[in-house]
Order: sequence, then C-alpha cells, then structure tokens
Amino acid sequence: MSKKRTTDNTIIRNKKAGFHYEILEKLECGVVLLGSEVKSLRNHEVSIEEAYARIEQGELWLMGCNIKPYEQAGRLNHEATRKRKLLLHNREMQKWHSKVQLRGLTLVPLDMHFNGRGVAKVTIALVRGKTHGDKRQSLKKREHQREMDRAMRQRR
Repeated sequence: MSKKRTTDNTIIRNKKAGFHYEILEKLECGVVLLGSEVKSLRNHEVSIEEAYARIEQGELWLMGCNIKPYEQAGRLNHEATRKRKLLLHNREMQKWHSKVQLRGLTLVPLDMHFNGRGVAKVTIALVRGKTHGDKRQSLKKREHQREMDRAMRQRR
C-alpha cells in the first residue's frame, strides 16, 4: 500500500500566463535536470515568467527558464538559462507539434512542482495569445466578480 503526500509541492507558478494567454490544453511532463539544478529548485530559486517551450527535431525543450546556480556546487554548477529537455510520450509530442505548426499556438510553462515521489515536473500549456481587448475584458470580468463577492460578504 503506497502513501500519497497531500501537501502542495509547487515550486513556482507562472501567474501572468492566464492573463497574457488563453489556455487551451494542459499537460504535465518530466524535465531533465542536473543535481545542482534540483538543489536550487528545492530552495525555490527559479523563474519561469519569460520561459517557453519549443519542439526541435522531435524533442520538446524548455527555453528561457532561469534556475539560479547553487552556491555550494562549486565547479560542478550549471548554466542558469540553459535549455532543458522535457519528457513526454511520442504520441503526445506529435499531437502538440501539429497543433503548434498548423494553428500557430504557443507552448508556455504554467508551473513547476515535485510529484509525490519527489520528481520535478513541469505543467506546460498549449496557449493562444490574447489581444488587448481580450485582456481588458478579463480585467472587467475579474473586477465585476470582486464586486459581487464583496457585496455578498457585506450582506451576511
């Protein structure tokens, strides 16, 4: 009988992705990391705000993810913004590759987390960029929801 951890092991979330992009599909995939990178992730020293994923020669790569070098690693340290390979099944790769190629969609990381076994995972999303009008509509909708919640709290 295996025990599952119920704690949230999220390292970092890309909070601006929901505002800048319309999220169409999500997928969790593994990431190939060096030992010093895992140590930095455990210290929450990572940024995925400007990161994106790209399919090159049949492989999925995470670009622009900044993992701060681990201070105690010495000469065995890693390069902070190197491209990192993402792991997923071939059929998923081909499905997403066709969508990115034909529809002009983008792959963006939404969060990084450790799963129940302590393995680092990245949730990537297939997204379409929002226009300025879409962003304004999102702001109006969020403000309207806040006002409704505020009114409900005052009514109690």
